[in-house]
Amino acid sequence: MDIWLAIVIAVVLAGVSGFVCFKFGMAYRQKVAEAEIGGAENKAKDIINEAKKKSEAKKREVLLEAKEEILKNKTELDKEIKERRAEISRQERRVLLKEESLDKKEEAAEKREQQLDDKVKELADKEQQLFVALDKQKIELERVAHMSAEEAKQELINAIHTEAVHEAAQRVQEIEEKAKEEANDKARNIIVGAIQRVASDQVTESTVSVVQLPSDDIKGRIIGREGRNIRVIENLTGVDLIIDDTPEAVILSGFDPVRREIARITLEKLIIDGRIHPTRIEEMVEKAKKEVEEIIRKAGNQATFDTNVYGLHPELVRILGKLKYRTSYGQNVLKHACEVSIISGLIAAELHADVKVARRAGLLHDIGKAIDHEVEGSHASIGADIAKKYKESPVIINTIAAHHGDVEPESVIAVIVQAADAISASRPGARRENIENYVKRLEQLEEIGNSFGGVEKTYAIQAGREIRIIVKPEEVNDSSMVVVAKEIVKKIEGEMEYPGQIKVNVIRETRAVEYAT
Repeated sequence: MDIWLAIVIAVVLAGVSGFVCFKFGMAYRQKVAEAEIGGAENKAKDIINEAKKKSEAKKREVLLEAKEEILKNKTELDKEIKERRAEISRQERRVLLKEESLDKKEEAAEKREQQLDDKVKELADKEQQLFVALDKQKIELERVAHMSAEEAKQELINAIHTEAVHEAAQRVQEIEEKAKEEANDKARNIIVGAIQRVASDQVTESTVSVVQLPSDDIKGRIIGREGRNIRVIENLTGVDLIIDDTPEAVILSGFDPVRREIARITLEKLIIDGRIHPTRIEEMVEKAKKEVEEIIRKAGNQATFDTNVYGLHPELVRILGKLKYRTSYGQNVLKHACEVSIISGLIAAELHADVKVARRAGLLHDIGKAIDHEVEGSHASIGADIAKKYKESPVIINTIAAHHGDVEPESVIAVIVQAADAISASRPGARRENIENYVKRLEQLEEIGNSFGGVEKTYAIQAGREIRIIVKPEEVNDSSMVVVAKEIVKKIEGEMEYPGQIKVNVIRETRAVEYAT
């Protein structure tokens, strides 16, 4: 019984103490909360005050910047206004100067007009006096000569007739000589025209080839990682690849045209294939070499077929085909060799010489140019050695060696090929003139024209085949124009070297200019 009572009392005491603790806890928490709220309010007040201070400072800073900007704009505006005022002042001064100049010119023109009127009156008076003097002179001449005007006139006509007959005879002789010269020129033109009919298109001599690319992105693939692809291509082909800022193009540079062609075909095949790496490059180079070799072989066979030359050693045909990729002053050497062969045959037929040998020698005369970049010596001596190596006849060997005068020709065929070579190389359009020499020739023509008195301006036109000379009408009259033209022609012939002929066109022009105001 006592135990249960003790338990009840303990329970009651525990409940009372728990309630009391709860009340104390609540009161403590309330005080803490109130303290925190008070601190937060103070902190908020501090933040608001700080924000107000910052806003005031920012406001002052913005106002200061605005004032500085306004001052800066005002300064710039003042400067611009000053510059515009200065420009306006300069314009006003120029206008005033122009007005003064125009006034002076107008006064001078009026004065000049008055002087001209006076001059016209003076000339009219002098003309009248001249007519009177002529009448007096005519009367005096009739008295002294004991002849009337009609008799003197008839005597003068007879003298002029005799002189005219003499001049006419001289003129007929000159015309005959000129006709002979023109006949020779016409014959040469006919030969040149015949040569042009067998001529083909010429290509431009160059040491570079350009490969077009589908896009600039492929340039990086051609170069390869750390440049390995481009090094492989250059090592295998012996050609330099120039990859620069040229859009969608790669330039191949090399003096050997066959190697350059191999490199071009290789690069085009690699671009089409898309797989560009060292192994693939080696495969494509081999394919390109075979392809170029086949092209060379076909070109050589076609040249022998076109010129009707047969029985050549296969290696000679192959070397001949390499001339397809060689040019000289813009003229394709293989085409030139074919032209020389045909012309040599035609000349040999006219001279009753051996046409077959002439054609054969003409076709082979420049064969040394196919390998002159590989072997030392002139192409004539190299070609003679090649012909000797492949058992060509002594006539053909001598013809090849002598076609540029390095050795003496020993047969009619050698002389024929020399002439045919010169004809093919010098025909119109066959070779390009060096641009520097061309410009110098035009400048020299204009200098010769301008060196004569009374010439106002000289213009070289028609690629230097004609010059037009404008003369001053007050210094050169109509009859002296002919003399000026002949003197200019003589000076050109004596001081210049030029192809064909140059037409000298002297122009005299008189203009009357007036202005309606």
